[in-house]
Amino acid sequence: KTEKTYLHWIMQYAKFLRPTHPREAGADGVKRFLTHLAVDRQVSASTQSQALASLLFLYKLYEIDLGNLEIVRAKKSVYLPTVLTHDEAMRVIEQCNGQYKIMAQLMYGGGLRLMECLRLRVKDVDFEHGTLTLRDTKSNRDRVTCLPASVISALKLHMDKVKAQHTEDVANGRGEVELPFALDRKYPNAPFEWAWQYVFPAAGFSTDPRSKHVRRHHVYETSVQKAIKYAAQKAGITKHVGPHTFRHSFATNLLQRGYDIRTVQELLGHKDVKTTMIYTHVTLNGSGVISPMDIPTAVIKQHVAVES
Repeated sequence: KTEKTYLHWIMQYAKFLRPTHPREAGADGVKRFLTHLAVDRQVSASTQSQALASLLFLYKLYEIDLGNLEIVRAKKSVYLPTVLTHDEAMRVIEQCNGQYKIMAQLMYGGGLRLMECLRLRVKDVDFEHGTLTLRDTKSNRDRVTCLPASVISALKLHMDKVKAQHTEDVANGRGEVELPFALDRKYPNAPFEWAWQYVFPAAGFSTDPRSKHVRRHHVYETSVQKAIKYAAQKAGITKHVGPHTFRHSFATNLLQRGYDIRTVQELLGHKDVKTTMIYTHVTLNGSGVISPMDIPTAVIKQHVAVES
């Protein structure tokens, strides 16, 4: 994904500079392009930063030092995530089917990102202690979160089916899975072992574009996104709901129930507590203020009398 994103922005940059070559444009070309993104195209701050990272990579290959870039920065927007109430979350989950329902339960029950859920491996599910160990996360740090007790029975049944499928794949000369960090060179048999298999494998095989190995990858993220969007529509939820909405709802639910923000930070895997603080702004009645519409008339009259 990073490679595709970098290629996208490098191509956009090359088109912007035409007929000048990026190597000749140097720092001045980068400044003009990033300013163009912020002023003319009005992209978000994160999009502009993404484009900058792509161009820094390009000029690193060119061995050209861009120096101190003074550019017009895109304005950072304050984003409040969409959050489901517990009732809404459960209604959406109930409309999901098969493995998609289990994925939704794990994302809501443990605060998993979509890719963390899809990359979950058999060895990282601990039924005895009721935990999930998440690796290769966005923050590049392993973390442990809770495995909902209510999903254990369905998850065990699902993994039994996956194990039977894996056994059949191995018998047919397949059964290999991709390993992170070139572990397959250190442990040649590990790609075929049950412990390393994905909990949510794809229905079919695919060819790795680099190694050309034919493997069963994990479920593709788009299929999960479509399944959850459809489930939300069936549940009659008018909010914009996607897989990440379950993670937002997990954090908000914990804060509403009185868990301290440091605990929530650890479960979510945030490096900075400021990132977790966003959920304090979306908790229901988080300010503690009672709306004037909800105050009985008798109480208001009594308060006015006391003031007098």
